[in-house]
Amino acid sequence: MTFDTAHWQARFEELRAAHRVPGATLAVLVDGEIHELASGVLHRGTGVEATTDSVFQLGSIAKVYTATLVMQLAESGELDLDAPVVDVLPEFAVADATATRSITTRQLLSHTSGLTCDFTHDTGRGDDCLAKYVEAARGVALDCAPGTGVSYSSVGYNVLGRIVEVLTGRTWDEALKERLLAPLGAEHTMTLPEEALRFRAAMGHLGEPGQDPSPAPAWDLMPRSAGPYGRVIASAADVVRLAKMHLDDGVAQDGTRVLSTSSVASMRRRVVDVPDKWTVSADGWGLGWTLYDWSGDPGYGHDGASIGQYAYLRVVPHANVAVALLTNGGGARPLYATLMRELLAELADVEMPPPFEPAAHPVAVDFTALVGTYAREGVVITVTSQGGRGHLRYEFVGGMKDFSPPLEIDLSPVTSTVFAGSGVGAAFSEDWMPVVFATLADGTACCYVGMRAAPKVG
Repeated sequence: MTFDTAHWQARFEELRAAHRVPGATLAVLVDGEIHELASGVLHRGTGVEATTDSVFQLGSIAKVYTATLVMQLAESGELDLDAPVVDVLPEFAVADATATRSITTRQLLSHTSGLTCDFTHDTGRGDDCLAKYVEAARGVALDCAPGTGVSYSSVGYNVLGRIVEVLTGRTWDEALKERLLAPLGAEHTMTLPEEALRFRAAMGHLGEPGQDPSPAPAWDLMPRSAGPYGRVIASAADVVRLAKMHLDDGVAQDGTRVLSTSSVASMRRRVVDVPDKWTVSADGWGLGWTLYDWSGDPGYGHDGASIGQYAYLRVVPHANVAVALLTNGGGARPLYATLMRELLAELADVEMPPPFEPAAHPVAVDFTALVGTYAREGVVITVTSQGGRGHLRYEFVGGMKDFSPPLEIDLSPVTSTVFAGSGVGAAFSEDWMPVVFATLADGTACCYVGMRAAPKVG
């Protein structure tokens, strides 16, 4: 199919402006060719124009890069995905001694280890930052028992990054460059701020929905130790080069085999279903990849967020199409939703699901079983009901108590266990925040907010 650059550039400009996104770049792989578009400005304070070679923070899309490195080690025989992590990292430990001995690399890759997500710890800029992070994370809490469900975990991906370091003898940053970025020809991808300064780098923007956002107070708040789970900086075209290698069964454009065909297939094979199918549009999880089911058409990809920057990658294997959208604030989520729906419909004949919102017709819900207290590391969720209407209080506690004031969220039913919360933010699903009640494999009731499982404790 011919890619109509003029049409999509005009549509890109229109949607970006309508959703008050300061700047964005778009890369589209179709018929084996990467098409690049840019719109807006990188920084509203300076007016520097966004160009196709501009670099943005990818946030959690970094996890796909780390997963790819881990799969290289598995296929070479240096790593057994189903062996306990402590076989490679004897220093690895969590709060539960039994779980420490049982958590596997495969579980870390698929977010089924039970490890909590939000343990951000600055261990400095030295090459030992990941080693120090794993040491500092000893005793970190579990959201749920290993293997009983999916709970999104950035901590798990930092552990994976340390595994890469131990088995390659290189820092995670060096291994990424040598084993992945070099064969991909990804010359506009890096991990450190001083490397990004060589390029036109996007500034994140923050503000209220429906208003023009302002530049964030800092360009980057992530420590170096966040690399494996959230600290890759890249152009949109370079993100698509990663996707193209996976579409081409592990072969880079220059003919270098980066991964075996079987490893590529393993990464996109479903390991676990996802109860919360809306926060990151996930239907399931593979080894690193988020998996989608678009009315029977399978796809994969990942979302990412940093301070005022939001990134989206979608891959449609049957059509050999990949799309990367990188943004620097404003209504990034609705821009993604509209633009991606239109692109994938035309280029891949894919019908993406409609926007997440309350049921069109009232759904009768008995809140009796849902009312109570749910908790995970750093968060307490209190669900109440008055007059048949549900309400959720989302409170940060412990080490995260200063992260944000408590959120008060009214719950509008979508189904008897899925609710649209009134909390609005660019990282959530368009206009509503998904709140999902589910049961883990061990019978524990839990509440999902932001893809994190919080078991019921009272």
